[in-house]
Amino acid sequence: MNEPSSPTGGAAGGAFPPTHWSVVLNAAHNNTTRAHQALSRLCETYWFPLYALARRRGYSPEDAQDLTQAFFAQLIEHDWVARADRQKGRFRSFLLLAMNRFLLREWDKAHSLKRGGQVHLLPLQLDTAETRYALEPANTTTPEDAFEKQWVLTLLEEVLRQLREKYERAGKGALFDALKSCLVGSRETQPYAELAARLGMSEGAIKVAVHRLRDRYRDGITREVARTVGSPGEVELELRHLFHVLARG
Repeated sequence: MNEPSSPTGGAAGGAFPPTHWSVVLNAAHNNTTRAHQALSRLCETYWFPLYALARRRGYSPEDAQDLTQAFFAQLIEHDWVARADRQKGRFRSFLLLAMNRFLLREWDKAHSLKRGGQVHLLPLQLDTAETRYALEPANTTTPEDAFEKQWVLTLLEEVLRQLREKYERAGKGALFDALKSCLVGSRETQPYAELAARLGMSEGAIKVAVHRLRDRYRDGITREVARTVGSPGEVELELRHLFHVLARG
């Protein structure tokens, strides 16, 4: 995957979207419906890196699930966002710091929270947690490194999910499935001829379709990153950091 070029000023191809984390931060002291929905959307998308963090700290799958759900329940109930540092306004950084504090200081309280208790639980797909975690190779990385790696992978998965939905709505879901492998690697190594024969298209048409898919993927990454930071100026720095995390493996 190639890094987006010059993603300045927010999302590529458009203005910085005033959604999600920026909305949450701006309404931190005002419990608006829009801010609550934006925070819920972010939590439901980015819960798995926190599960991986808890597992890497030695918690069992069951305890890691309970901790992750309890963390988000208390985050919303106690309005921890109101205490977020606006000068360090990335959702990734906020979540990591808040979860580490939660694990250190509130284990007893979290352990007493049972599934289905008297708290508002977000609809996290925790049934897939250990299956996803088991796919990760055993290594000696720190829990924070594991969190950051899973953050990047989760963000990329979300971009692919959104992109596939767009292709499906246009009646091109099969085309997306056939071309998505072309999102990685150089253009010179792509199996254009093979894809053209399989899809009944000209090689030139395949190259154009791959080019468009790559452009949309890059734009999607930039837009998704924009949703997790607090200002347009943070987008490029966050992109550079995330691609550095991805490169170090």
